Amino acid sequence: MISIKKYAAIDIGSNAMRLLVANIIEEKGMPTHFSKNALVRLPIRLGQDSFTVGDISDENIDRMVDAMKAYKLLMKVHKVEKYRALATSAMREATNSAEVIRTINEKSGIEIEIIDGKTEAAIIASTDLHHLLQTDNTYLYVDVGGGSTEFSLFSNNEMIASKSFKIGTVRLLNEMVNDVVWHEIEHWIKSHTIDFDNVILIGSGGNINKLFKMSGKQQDKPLTYTYLNKRFNFLNSLSYEQRVSELDLNPDRADVIVLATKIYLSAMKWSGAKHIYVPKIGLSDGIIKAMYYNKI
Repeated sequence: MISIKKYAAIDIGSNAMRLLVANIIEEKGMPTHFSKNALVRLPIRLGQDSFTVGDISDENIDRMVDAMKAYKLLMKVHKVEKYRALATSAMREATNSAEVIRTINEKSGIEIEIIDGKTEAAIIASTDLHHLLQTDNTYLYVDVGGGSTEFSLFSNNEMIASKSFKIGTVRLLNEMVNDVVWHEIEHWIKSHTIDFDNVILIGSGGNINKLFKMSGKQQDKPLTYTYLNKRFNFLNSLSYEQRVSELDLNPDRADVIVLATKIYLSAMKWSGAKHIYVPKIGLSDGIIKAMYYNKI
């Protein structure tokens, strides 16, 4: 006899907003199984407002309200019994975030919580990685978002260090990341991985998922540093228009994918990693599991 629950997670990021509806399948004597039922991504680039002007524009507030109304209806249709809506970097830094949250709650009924970088990294790390984390290897988990990037180091199947940095694709696109931030990341990675051999990267985020899909690799196979570097050079040689027309990239992906690739390549270089695995996990997956295990 099995029991199926439906939970939902709303991830309000700096580049896009996502609604994930997940099936949680419980069976006596068996591990709980999580599967994606539906995923809806909306490219509302809040970071463009927050990082450059300082607050969320009226236009994007209206778009967020419409998005949340749609998400509320979708959750109703899917018969979702529990959800959480978490906002990250862009909403953290917007001066009018409290007003935005209040307006959305009044007009859609969705309650939004803003989480800090440390909590974001912890939720992402709570995703089901044990099937990837072999005890004889060290893994650096890198989640690149629009406003921040989370790094988590695992050894012997345990997380030993985690850090969130204010570097992301939207910040880079607007030239808001200076050399100091890059040096801080380099120092953090090198200082935490210096005692480990054969570090392997685990990458998450929309851009690395797209790069992996373009590679044609099987899900359990990694990308190499050599492949990723060649892909970076190829993408960088194309114009924004060419990435949209010739590679069929979404407009909101075509302008940031090169920037995201640079972060992953830098993390691989500084950690000495030669391979990067790309499981289909992220903050929304972590929210579902954290809700289920009462870790939020």
